[in-house]
Amino acid sequence: MRLRQALFEDAALVAFSCGLSVPYFLNRASILAAHALRMSEAGTVLDACAAPGGKSLVLASGLNEGQSLLANELSSERRGRLARVLDEHLGAEKRRRVRVSGFDAARLAGQEREHGRFAGILLDAPCSSERYVLRNEKALAEWTNARPRYLAQRQWALLSAAFLLLAPGASLVYATCAISAEENDGVVSRLMKKYTGEVVLDEPAFKEGEKTTFGRLILPDETNGMGPMYIARVWKNRKLHE
Repeated sequence: MRLRQALFEDAALVAFSCGLSVPYFLNRASILAAHALRMSEAGTVLDACAAPGGKSLVLASGLNEGQSLLANELSSERRGRLARVLDEHLGAEKRRRVRVSGFDAARLAGQEREHGRFAGILLDAPCSSERYVLRNEKALAEWTNARPRYLAQRQWALLSAAFLLLAPGASLVYATCAISAEENDGVVSRLMKKYTGEVVLDEPAFKEGEKTTFGRLILPDETNGMGPMYIARVWKNRKLHE
């Protein structure tokens, strides 16, 4: 009951300003998800499902020398909003290091030449987004019990593709704003089983939320309005690719 009530309340937003020309307001759990990505390798970092752009801004603010960001969004409408957010909040130097693209990340992995391309990947996957559904009459009317199962299939397609696109030794963060275990640990579990030995679990360092089998789940009734946000982090075993 406490969780349901918290989902109806406004999310706790904070002004993120580090490295930005203009602050951007977003849920603190989203900041944690972006900060969870380890960006130690030179090369291109991929934000695979980037709109509306808050997490891309957090990633852009933390780019190291020799790194760039590819902010990708399949939807043309949402991609336009993403580009506007980047233009409005990044200074000229940072903006030059961020490109916007519109490919289907799940299909890109079908091109073998793209395998191992990215020095880090954030996958904030499309999900049930219960907080949004409960507060939107149209979305609630269209909801079916089969939707989490359908979304989990799409999430799996995106996550398995992202792992192929990830460079050996690099970090991948999988995140959703869903509560359903089917869309969270359930999807990561499939990755762990398919790539046993090649995928290595790398638990995020933050302590907000509750620990799950493969990640952490941040719920608004327990964290003063943060989330919901599920965050899991893995890396690709470099030794198997040497």
